Formats: sequence, structure tokens, C-alpha cells
Amino acid sequence: MLEALLLFAAGFLGGMLNAVAGGGTFITFPALVFIGIPPVVANATSTIAALPGYLSAAIAFRGDIRRIQDAPFARLTVWTMIGGAIGSGLLLVSSNKAFSALVPFLLLAATLVFYFADDVRRTASRWRSVVKPFGLGILLPVAIYGGYFNGGLGIVLLAVFAMWGMTDLHAMNGLKCWLSFALSAVAFAIFAVGGAVAWIPAAIMAVGTITGGYAGAPVARRIPRDTLRLLIAFIGVGMTAIFFWRLIQGA
Repeated sequence: MLEALLLFAAGFLGGMLNAVAGGGTFITFPALVFIGIPPVVANATSTIAALPGYLSAAIAFRGDIRRIQDAPFARLTVWTMIGGAIGSGLLLVSSNKAFSALVPFLLLAATLVFYFADDVRRTASRWRSVVKPFGLGILLPVAIYGGYFNGGLGIVLLAVFAMWGMTDLHAMNGLKCWLSFALSAVAFAIFAVGGAVAWIPAAIMAVGTITGGYAGAPVARRIPRDTLRLLIAFIGVGMTAIFFWRLIQGA
């Protein structure tokens, strides 16, 4: 019962964070590892559990998504799924030992990208004049990363959208949630076939992500961004430190 409550709470917080600003993986992945799930399976399960939360958040942002002009949604969705499939396949061929060695560095990179998200988006926006709007050259490698490790994906997607010239943050959040859902959907199929999902924890956590994902959209319009950014960055730094400590202890 305690594990079920932990997984639901982690899913709720993770779903809300993904809808608001990203960073849900800082909550969901460590929670799964904490209850004893191997790192590769925990990462796959975390991605699967986030899937319904991404969908519920995209539904909540549907009005904002409709405001996006001239976006080739079908093409963006297909290429995101292709990149997600490649990344998910790479995860399946990774050993737990190799992936565990990468996790602290992936978490650290995701934390830094998250904390400096505004700077990342501002820097990215300077490339608007030389980057084709809704181009796929940048989206594909980002989707590959998202299929392999979901941490920080939302922030990187927002940076890509800034490079495309998008400025409406709510519309960007909606598109981010939709493409994250598409990526997670193809990852679901690959991880399921590969036997890399802990189904009961995934189901419990998914209930939390649905609730948190839908609740996150209105929260995104009210919560002070600086406060939220500091909180999520603090969580990211803490999780990074824990996994570095685990890596050192296991060396």
C-alpha cells in the first residue's frame, strides 16, 4: 500500500510538472528505482506512465494548440514517433550497468537545461532567421533522446519551438505535450514488445499522471514561474546527487 501511494503521488507530481514546465522524470524515475525496479525498466516504465498524463495535458491545452498557425501536425507527429522509436530501441539494448552509469550525467544535463530554460529559449530564438519553421532536422535527434531518456525532453522541445519562431508559451506547452504523447505512444509499443515495462507500477503511476497532467494546465497559468523553476531544479540537483552517490557506491 505504501509503495502504491508513493507511485501515485510521484505520478501526480510528475504529470503536473510535465504539463507546467517539464521535469516530471525527476520525480517518476527515481520513485521507481527507489522501490527496487532495475534502471532500464524503471526508465521505460516512467516513460509509459507519463503517456496518459501527456495526453490529458494536451487535451487541456487544446484551445492553445488550435492557435498555432501553419503547423504540419501530422508530419511533426510522425517524425517525433520515428525518433522516439530509435531512442527506445537504443534503451532496450543498453545494459542496466551501462545505463546506471549514464543516469547521473543525464539527470545533471536535464537539470541544467531545465534551470537555464529561459536562456536556452532566448539563445534558440536567435536562430529563427536561419532555421526553417517546423523543420525536422532538429526535431529528430531531440526525439531520439526522448525515446532513450525522457528527462528534460519538454524543455528541449520548447527550445526547438523557439528556434522555429513560436512565442506563445501556452501554445508551445500544448504542442510539447502532444508530441511527448506521440513519442511515448511508440515507446509504449516497443517497450511492451521488449518486456521492459513493470506493468503494475506503471498502471498505478499512470493514474497519477492523468490527474496531475490535467490539473497542470490551469496551474501553469497561476503559479509563479521562478518559484516553480527553483523547486524543480532543487529536485533535479537532489536526484542527481543521489544517483552519483549510488554510482560511486557501486563502483
